[in-house]
Amino acid sequence: MKQFLTLDDLPDLDRAINEGIALKKEPYKWEALGKQKTLGMLFFNPSLRTRLSTQKAAQQLGIKTMIMNFSNEAWALEYEDGTQMSGLRSEHIREAAAVISQYCDVVAIRAFASLTDKEKDEQELVLSSFIKYATIPVINMESATAHPLQALADAITLKERQQNKRPKIVLTWAPHPKALPHAVGNSFARMIQKIEADFVIAQPEGYELNPEITGNTPLVYNQEKAFQGADFVYAKNWCSYSDYGKILKTDDEWMVTAEKMKLTNKAKFMHCLPIRRNIVAEDAVLDSPNSLVIEQANNRTFAAQVVLKKILEHG
Repeated sequence: MKQFLTLDDLPDLDRAINEGIALKKEPYKWEALGKQKTLGMLFFNPSLRTRLSTQKAAQQLGIKTMIMNFSNEAWALEYEDGTQMSGLRSEHIREAAAVISQYCDVVAIRAFASLTDKEKDEQELVLSSFIKYATIPVINMESATAHPLQALADAITLKERQQNKRPKIVLTWAPHPKALPHAVGNSFARMIQKIEADFVIAQPEGYELNPEITGNTPLVYNQEKAFQGADFVYAKNWCSYSDYGKILKTDDEWMVTAEKMKLTNKAKFMHCLPIRRNIVAEDAVLDSPNSLVIEQANNRTFAAQVVLKKILEHG
């Protein structure tokens, strides 16, 4: 595997899931693989789980890490070619990516959507520019449209926790006071389409994800109806895709409650974190024995470790 930008870069998702589960049992088995290798981690946006889990994954493979927060530690980057750099941007991506490629063996990047320009966000300017000008493998730690490391961790969690061969999995929109990107929802939908499951997406009118991603997935506009018989409920907020970046609904009608969870088949509750308590989901849901949010966070380490291992094995 030369790079990891989306789940499609994994040669075999099911095998990657099983490798992640195996690494949990022997996390240091491949420690010699990353000896004398360096992972550069570039953050254009905040992080807790992504930063710590990826760093731990690298360390368990014997990889050294270098971390930079571009929001306050680096020169502002210019991405346009042929521009006269007379403004606030001090360094061009051509030089920045080339220099980082000299210092590191792999670079991992986290850069969110602007939520102001759909076309530019879908071009993945930051990620695609590094791919264009870097000479080392690139890992997506969440981009404008995708969060494949989270989706792989979610797949590991589902595999470990499912009770039947074809579980019913519901991805439900939930309220949030801020406009949030589509990356987690997009990658979760893509992942579920690759495994055996009955999958539905529940959202209010106007909150449909990109239809090119959701494809033939059933869309339900009644949350309680969607929950009926569910084995897993994954809650996540995202802004409108059709009215790009906008918040169309702010009330708590779609908050996940303990009462709604009674409609399910004793469903496990999932969320990528961080989560706004008593806005996205009630305390009673998050603190329930059926909540998997901490397990998901733990599996982020082994998802990242699988990806790093495959890149190192490629050479």
